[in-house]
Amino acid sequence: MRVLVTGGAGYIGSHTCVELLSAGHEVIIVDNLCNSKEMVLDRIKKITNKDIRFYKIDITDRDELEKVFISEKIDVVIHFAGLKAVGESVAIPLKYYYNNLTGTLILCELMQKYKVKNLVFSSSATVYGDPISVPISEEFSLSCTNPYGRTKLMIEEILRDLYISDNTWNIAILRYFNPIGAHISGIIGEDPNGIPNNLVPYIAQVAVGKLKVLNVYGNDYDTVDGTGVRDYIHVVDLAKGHLKALDKLVAEHVGVREYNLGTGSGYSVLQVVKAFERACGKEIPYKIVDRRPGDIAACYAKTDRAKNELGWEAEKGLDEMCQDTWRWQSLNPDGYNA
Repeated sequence: MRVLVTGGAGYIGSHTCVELLSAGHEVIIVDNLCNSKEMVLDRIKKITNKDIRFYKIDITDRDELEKVFISEKIDVVIHFAGLKAVGESVAIPLKYYYNNLTGTLILCELMQKYKVKNLVFSSSATVYGDPISVPISEEFSLSCTNPYGRTKLMIEEILRDLYISDNTWNIAILRYFNPIGAHISGIIGEDPNGIPNNLVPYIAQVAVGKLKVLNVYGNDYDTVDGTGVRDYIHVVDLAKGHLKALDKLVAEHVGVREYNLGTGSGYSVLQVVKAFERACGKEIPYKIVDRRPGDIAACYAKTDRAKNELGWEAEKGLDEMCQDTWRWQSLNPDGYNA
């Protein structure tokens, strides 16, 4: 199949493109490179020995995006493109609402115009807000504690309304928990701009000497050690979940269906720090600072639906996630800027 991947040069997108190419699909990437580097495209090719087509386009630019639909015969879209930092979304909410919502609306309008009705959407566990209990199932009520999460929830509602208006659409909504790790080759991985917003790349940059100390945001949560608990999933497992969702859409008409992609287990910040220390063989210095606005105490998935309906479940454990992250970071201490 010919798969359009928006945000395909990003962290999750690039790993998904590797899995798509390895499975024999043709890949067309659209990315504005605001949080990614063009170098990743050559590295995807190096891993897979396959060609990809790349368009440096912001999906809020309707005219440029339409040219892609005109020139490429697209079968399915995997939609990653969007701003994604919780803390930043609290500071600059209008930018998040404009970028994430406008881009998705334009994409869906062009998909409708060119009769491309199969869509895999990159959502997030943030749509569950501060859940009343864990593990979190897809049937939980939805709410959000930050603007980033609200953009994901609004897009989910838009997609459900779109299907109601035209039930020829076929949409898989994938709610990610916390992707970490890197491809086993060590040549693609997470390369955030500036100081990382997410825990594990922050730890990795401390371990490699780019940052002096890890800030741990709060140690007074109602958790095993007072630090926040999250469901960390290897990015390659996550990428394979997209292929399973794609296969599901092609095999049958699902309408709109939501799937949690996680491991079903939660680890605290300090537990992850210890696992990373085992991976890199050195101590990770950290300090406790105030909680971040919008953060919650614990969040991990119930994954039965993905296992039963997609035939997917995470395979890699926390130690392997940290080992693969450390391999990427130690081989690429300055990320793609090396």
